[in-house]
Amino acid sequence: MKASRLVAGAFTAAALASAASRPAAAAQASTAAPSLTKPAKFLFAAVPKPDAGSVSAPIGRYWNGCMSGAVHMPGAGPSWQTVRPDANREWGTPFLLSYLRRISAKAQAAGVWRGIIIGDMSQPRGGPLPSSHVSHQVGLEADVWFRPMPDHVMTHAERDTIYSTVMTLPSGLDVDPKTFTQDVVDFIRISADDPAVDRMFVNPAIKKALCRVAKGAPWMTKVRPYWGHRSHYHVRLVCPPGAKSCVPQEAMPPGDGCDKSLNWWFTPAVLHPKPNPKAKPRPPLTLAGMPAACRAELTKP
Repeated sequence: MKASRLVAGAFTAAALASAASRPAAAAQASTAAPSLTKPAKFLFAAVPKPDAGSVSAPIGRYWNGCMSGAVHMPGAGPSWQTVRPDANREWGTPFLLSYLRRISAKAQAAGVWRGIIIGDMSQPRGGPLPSSHVSHQVGLEADVWFRPMPDHVMTHAERDTIYSTVMTLPSGLDVDPKTFTQDVVDFIRISADDPAVDRMFVNPAIKKALCRVAKGAPWMTKVRPYWGHRSHYHVRLVCPPGAKSCVPQEAMPPGDGCDKSLNWWFTPAVLHPKPNPKAKPRPPLTLAGMPAACRAELTKP
């Protein structure tokens, strides 16, 4: 508890230091019409700050959209710290920031973890990211690590080099009992049980392990198996009330996901897929295929 108080008392200074350490770049988007054919991920990644004075709102779909009026998540708070500050992906809607503050405080108060580590959120204006992420585009998603935050406020260098803890065995067939502890189960429960959560993605081996200890729990419906996600969960929130430009995802099937459908994830074809030499890469998302409001976002000051 003493360490938690020290972290809480130092978070404001750490947040200011983080902001000061970020390179000063062109603060505004270009007012010229952006390219409709260039990959949109490069256009959105080039804008270092959110639009000025706009109402915060998610626009479009989780995997094809953007965000107005983004809010920055401070690098350190009483119950959280963020990582990879130079990536500039610590932005989101107030709805997302409230969720992260809320579940981190709950985990801390319950004695589960002293605080959480937050990975990728969204870029200053949302949009596709220049990485392997497909979603994270509308300010309603975040990667949260399966590792408690340190007992001190991390330096900029630490935030750039720290790694999370892998929960699964190398085979991918199950979790590692050395790392997948009751604290991890409790943290996932606290995070998924929040009414703001639409769904949460974890590695199939983690879902299998959760089915052994929490089968039938209402929050388990939200926890979905997906490739990767061995060292973090990816949380996706519902469209906030009144967010008319936000397109919700289709409803999930009923049930806790602990039925026979889970077995598919552990078949050889899924665990060890063979490359298809005839497969063509998916064309990159361009502004021509995005909501018109997202084109406007790139021209706002």
